[in-house]
Amino acid sequence: MRILAIDTATEACSVALWNDGTTFAHFEECPREHTQRILPLVKTILTEGNTALTDLDALAYGRGPGSFTGARIGIGIAQGLALGADLPMIGVSTLATMAQGAWRMTGATRVLAAIDARMGEVYWAEYTRAENGVWHGEETEAVLKPEAVTGRLKQLSGEWATVGTGWPAWPEMARGLSRL
Repeated sequence: MRILAIDTATEACSVALWNDGTTFAHFEECPREHTQRILPLVKTILTEGNTALTDLDALAYGRGPGSFTGARIGIGIAQGLALGADLPMIGVSTLATMAQGAWRMTGATRVLAAIDARMGEVYWAEYTRAENGVWHGEETEAVLKPEAVTGRLKQLSGEWATVGTGWPAWPEMARGLSRL
């Protein structure tokens, strides 16, 4: 199985290739440069994985939430590549992708993902990872005021990892973490 994944919904461009059990990935912080960076990153990752676009089985893309313009860029690029190579497309939540990244880095199986949505709000989700590796929590994805996140934190118990730009952007949310 060979799947190419791209995400431009945040200030970063990320591209990954799953090639029969081997992962190749590039992540680059590049605010407002997504249109210039994403296709060269795709070319680089396919070259590293010794894979042609037509060798792929599917193309995954970050469907957001995140920057509207950034998400549109990634979805448009994914759609063009998928149509050109006759590939099925798989939309993946950016927040779920962040939870998976937190698990890979720390082993955390409960993750609070928050992206700064600007204008006084955050994109929010609470994810738990089952023993079979499937993440649950997509139904918790929401756009919330930081005060609502703080209220939500009071309802949670146990240890949770945090990930995303929402935490440093709204430090008052983190105060609610002290009891988790």
